Amino acid sequence: MDALTTTATTSGLDTRRPIAIAVMAMGGQGGGVLVDWIVELAERQGWLAQSTSVPGVAQRTGATIYYVEIIASDGSGRRPVLSLMPVPGEVDIVIGAELMEAGRAMQRGLVSADRTTLIASSHRAYAVSEKIVPGDGAGDPAKVYEAARASSKQFLAFDMAAISEQSESVISAALFGALAASGALPFPREAYEGAIREAGLGVDASLRAFGRAHDAAVAELRAPTPPPPPRTGAALKRFPELQPIGDVAFDAMVERARRDFPAAAHPMIAAGLARVVDFQDVAYGAEYLDRLKPFADIERGAADCPLTTAAAKQIARAMAYDDVIRVADLKTRGSRFSRVREEVAARPDQIVYATEFMHPRMEEVCGTLPAGLGRWIEARPGLMAGLRRLVDRGRRVQTGTIGWFLPLYIVAGFGRFRRGTLRHQREMEHMQAWLDQASRAARRDVPLGLELLEARRLVKGYSDTHDRGEGRFSRLMAMAARLEDRADAADWVRRLRQAALADAEGRALDDTIKTIESFL
Repeated sequence: MDALTTTATTSGLDTRRPIAIAVMAMGGQGGGVLVDWIVELAERQGWLAQSTSVPGVAQRTGATIYYVEIIASDGSGRRPVLSLMPVPGEVDIVIGAELMEAGRAMQRGLVSADRTTLIASSHRAYAVSEKIVPGDGAGDPAKVYEAARASSKQFLAFDMAAISEQSESVISAALFGALAASGALPFPREAYEGAIREAGLGVDASLRAFGRAHDAAVAELRAPTPPPPPRTGAALKRFPELQPIGDVAFDAMVERARRDFPAAAHPMIAAGLARVVDFQDVAYGAEYLDRLKPFADIERGAADCPLTTAAAKQIARAMAYDDVIRVADLKTRGSRFSRVREEVAARPDQIVYATEFMHPRMEEVCGTLPAGLGRWIEARPGLMAGLRRLVDRGRRVQTGTIGWFLPLYIVAGFGRFRRGTLRHQREMEHMQAWLDQASRAARRDVPLGLELLEARRLVKGYSDTHDRGEGRFSRLMAMAARLEDRADAADWVRRLRQAALADAEGRALDDTIKTIESFL
């Protein structure tokens, strides 16, 4: 390509060569809109622009990489040959629509310390690879911040998702505002706003998000010290207080909780009560307090109450298990449809359909039936095999259609009969055995009792996910029973729990059990 000569600008970029811009975005984040604005911005300033994209595997499993190259025209009418993909070490601007996308861009080598301006929203939208880890698989934002500051020429990050929500817009507008404030491109703010107006879609909301993000970016760039990385979700989680709501039965439970349980545990108890009452009814909340009280009695008078707090959390999780009724209830709630509409930024006049993938098994069907009938069917292998051929297959369900919404809504209504189902009886038996073992251990060794309560983290989800977790949990509890008389029992149970959460296949747990058996 012949050299296209222009004058270098105040942005510090040599405009005699193409300026390379990479955008990392997942489905629904408006990456394509952002790229269109960048192209429009450049062309309105008389520059030449080219954009390409390589889609990821699917939403939440692979980001789409959008790539733009722009170059100032020399007025000769000659068209340069521009690249179709980013080249490691030769990217001027990288934009991540989510924090870990910025991290993945660095892993790809797209960010370099002598050249790249890195812009990212600091919020998290967890990828499937993070969610499938049995324990906490979330990436560490502090490591991303540390790497970004070391490997980029300029790093700019703040919560642009929050700004877009406050502005009733999409995150692409906030990212565009941050790009304008960074000074990485030699164009004035008015040119950016003109590109948004030219697109003609959601102009007012987009300009609001653009302006707020621009101002936030300017404030961050002028700050005397760089902002700290965002805290993890666990650190940010806020629990409600124990407050009456005007319902006589519920308010009586609140008064009982205030009277019978230490104040330090009240926020977790409030969250637990809200969860179990939402799952079933107020009487179920009273059962929750009954199961919690033995642990509060064990550490009564203590300065803090880690045992009661852990019990409040894990008992609520165990009582509000995921069954077919619960799944149907959650998928047909009006709040869920509203959240989906907000996530895709749908206008009031637009219709939004959500397609769910469901793969029921006969075990879930039998678990939803009355206990006697469910056991009767399970005891007949021939009948189970025949019903499996009818039931055990994947289905794509559009919950926004009457044909699928109505059956799910009816199933959700079975919640009033849940206590008589086979699944509920089994869950209660399993939970009571766990609580008996944990309370018995806690009376002799509070740290051991605490570890046994925390072991319940292994059991979550439904269908085969629940079965795998319950299998690991049962193996851990069996090994814990053999360790109870040892002074270091709590430490070994903690190691077992960490090993069980390390991988879904259970290899780390197998190795830890072998180690323990070698000295028992």
